[in-house]
Amino acid sequence: MSDETLFGTDGVRGEANSWPMTAEVAMKLAAAAGRYFRRDQQEHRVVIGKDTRLSGYMIENALTAGFTSTGMNVFLLGPVPTPAIGYLTHSMRADVGVMISASHNPATDNGIKFFGPDGFKLSDEAEAEIMELYRAGVSLANPEAIGRARRLEDARGRYVEYAKTTFPRRLRLDGLRIVLDCANGAAYNAAPKVLWELGAEVIPIGVSPDGFNINEKCGSTHPQVAAQRVRETRADLGICLDGDADRVILIDETGQIADGDQIMGLIATRWAEEGRLSGNALVATVMSNLGLERYLETRGIALERTKVGDRYVVERMREGGFNLGGEQSGHIVMTDYATTGDGLIGALQFLSAMVETGDKASTLTRVFDPLPQKLVNLRYALGKAPLEQDAVQEAITQAESRLGRAGRLLIRKSGTEPLIRVMGEAEDMGLLEDVLEKVVSEVRAAC
Repeated sequence: MSDETLFGTDGVRGEANSWPMTAEVAMKLAAAAGRYFRRDQQEHRVVIGKDTRLSGYMIENALTAGFTSTGMNVFLLGPVPTPAIGYLTHSMRADVGVMISASHNPATDNGIKFFGPDGFKLSDEAEAEIMELYRAGVSLANPEAIGRARRLEDARGRYVEYAKTTFPRRLRLDGLRIVLDCANGAAYNAAPKVLWELGAEVIPIGVSPDGFNINEKCGSTHPQVAAQRVRETRADLGICLDGDADRVILIDETGQIADGDQIMGLIATRWAEEGRLSGNALVATVMSNLGLERYLETRGIALERTKVGDRYVVERMREGGFNLGGEQSGHIVMTDYATTGDGLIGALQFLSAMVETGDKASTLTRVFDPLPQKLVNLRYALGKAPLEQDAVQEAITQAESRLGRAGRLLIRKSGTEPLIRVMGEAEDMGLLEDVLEKVVSEVRAAC
């Protein structure tokens, strides 16, 4: 694999101890990022957080060596949610923030995400400049100018206190029983504290990380475990975070699972009614359900679509001055509160609606009727280009013609894994399945 592809749609990601997620690459990348952000001789600092993967220790030490070698002072935060890195980078006046996480991927993977001094993820242009430095090699600091490293013991507490400020002070969660699945990930300690301190009865699962069990049959990618616990305990709500807690999936009191589209639809409606929805628009990706778009139109709210990836959602939000966006997968981005998706703060917004309206979760998680939607993931061998095959292109053209205005088809490469994602939605489930079957068959053959 070439260095040209070091950065994907969400930083650098791969299997731990294999290129590009090796200690050597991490150290060189940190040195390049350190040189990129340290453009003068003043004191500079970087904050580094991680999730609970075993390989996080290795990557953390490699990044520390790279940054200090260029004169950057390093503050190690330990396991904290990804949004905490955005918040603390900005609040601590750091030059750069780094999160070591592969989000919802299995424990054998890991990743590196960079945040600028404003707390937002880096642009494609900034990543390209860091890659140029990475390939060229950087000049190291003189011996007397090598950076220092130390642990910041209260980082998690700072985030806990901030998260609570996003929940209306006049409200409490007294009387609410909440099942909280932290995916054995970065929020295993912070998220239960926030909900408990706001008055909720918390039934935690996925809060015993061992370095290997992050996202394993738990969290936002496996919400069935939490759904069963909601039914067993007669809880009012289930909250499922992913490994780095930047996304959330909700479960109502009946055990029904609601995705990010429903959460965004609810928040957009409430904010529009309160006059808080900047630009009177919601920013979402091409994956969001067509039913959400049609629902928002009836409320006079525009839907701005972007490429898949919360960084592209945030870029469009900043360009257009919008303050609400996200993804169907559960990234909920509210720039009034955070610089990236924040699963916990997204859940708090939903909980504030429950408390203020008195409605059950089953009412608030069914804002619109989604069109039938189906997603098929097909793994392909590296070096293959299945979507460029003539037979695949012909099948796609025929499928789009059959769907017409009654549905849509979206086929793309994953930005984080060697997968082709084939997604379709239509008013008629029978038509949808027939159309997808032909496309999937051709793509599978090409893979």
